[in-house]
Amino acid sequence: MTTILDPLHLPLHGSRLIEASAGTGKTWTIAALYLRLILGHGAEGERFARALLPEDILVMTFTRAATQELKERIRDRLQSAARYFLGSDHATPPDPFLETLLADYSSPKTRAQAAHKLVLAADAMDDSAIFTIDAWCQRTLREHAFATGSDFRETLLLDETDLR
Repeated sequence: MTTILDPLHLPLHGSRLIEASAGTGKTWTIAALYLRLILGHGAEGERFARALLPEDILVMTFTRAATQELKERIRDRLQSAARYFLGSDHATPPDPFLETLLADYSSPKTRAQAAHKLVLAADAMDDSAIFTIDAWCQRTLREHAFATGSDFRETLLLDETDLR
């Protein structure tokens, strides 16, 4: 059975897995969820206690190329959403997702505050936690080297032929 994911109403608290075929909108959906996490958007009990920063949100993917594309696409989405919230992105056609999200920020003050959060998050995307599974494991082992008994100088081999 196929379930259509609604990124505007998906509870954000906890872990989420997005699994779908190529070209089905996974990156768009991840960017939409990311935007909501940055804003602290959602119903009580379905969101985190505070808005998150890029360093607080873990996104894992399979390829190194996908990590870079995700960072760039999320940064672009955060920047365009900030312009949209300020009403300064008139060149683009209406965005149904952002229009619906915007309705939850009805006053000019809350829209400006939301736009400010989005700009700060876009600027902090270099610190985002977007990794391949192996890169995240390596980072975690390095950060907890004492607890795991790992070598601080370990390196990740991209080709296992060196092990033979």
